[in-house]
Amino acid sequence: MPETLVLTDEVADAVGTGRPVVALESTILAHGLPRGENRVAADRIEDAVRAGGAVPATVAVLDGTVRIGLGPAELDRLCDRDGIAKLSVRDLGAALALGVDGATTVASTSALAHRAGIAVFATGGLGGVHREAGDTFDVSADLRVLGRTPIVVVCAGVKSILDVGGTLEYLETLSVPVLGYRTDRFPGFYLSDSGFGVPWRIDDAAQAAAIQVRRRQLGLDDAAVVVANPLPPDRQLDPGLHDRTLEQGLAMLAAESVTGKDVTPRLLEFFHQATGGASLRVNLDLVLSNAALAAAIAVALAQADPAR
Repeated sequence: MPETLVLTDEVADAVGTGRPVVALESTILAHGLPRGENRVAADRIEDAVRAGGAVPATVAVLDGTVRIGLGPAELDRLCDRDGIAKLSVRDLGAALALGVDGATTVASTSALAHRAGIAVFATGGLGGVHREAGDTFDVSADLRVLGRTPIVVVCAGVKSILDVGGTLEYLETLSVPVLGYRTDRFPGFYLSDSGFGVPWRIDDAAQAAAIQVRRRQLGLDDAAVVVANPLPPDRQLDPGLHDRTLEQGLAMLAAESVTGKDVTPRLLEFFHQATGGASLRVNLDLVLSNAALAAAIAVALAQADPAR
């Protein structure tokens, strides 16, 4: 391991002995949830992984070092301080060289977790192809990184601001398999059904693990496997409220000229305010659900393929 990549003793021991580990991104803590509530959520997310029999490894950059696994003081720092940068893969070198504190996105967490030997990653929603990407070329770095990183990513689909159909087409182009967990529909983050189907359905964690094992045996595991895990319909955001808020949010983004990596945190903030906190409840519910499922997949994968 390079000295710029530091694993906690617990995570290093689990990786070294083949025990299940689940990587967790930190952008949701620093940029996706309100201060105060983010710190409580950090513990709840890690507890959900532990309850499933796996070791949590929250990923961030602190003092010019990639941290794989954070202690309480480091989580406090990440959740309480201003000026935490949002770091995708392209930002990592600069952040490390300049000693910047930063939270990792889906792209950077996937890449760093794989570098550390972690096989499963839980997040909220993926980035993807933005609306009008044909004119703006705005496609999240998440997709390209998933196309070259062999990790199982458990998510609640993609955020509703995106071009969902375009995102699924892009994942197909990158040969990234998309599995619906106990569903034939692709979730839309706050919504259980984005309006699009999934090519494959699985009904338990062991099936997800078996798919990754078979890909490894064929030498085809050079890309991620996306496991799309929707909330039950009775736990999703009310679809009518969602659609009205999204329309208002898109107008707000245009009026404020918000672009690039600032879009998602600004839109999440708007949703939380406009829905009276309802979207915050859904956001946390889906992340906790994904963490629990990721732990189950990590356990099944460790049992099915202990050599990895």
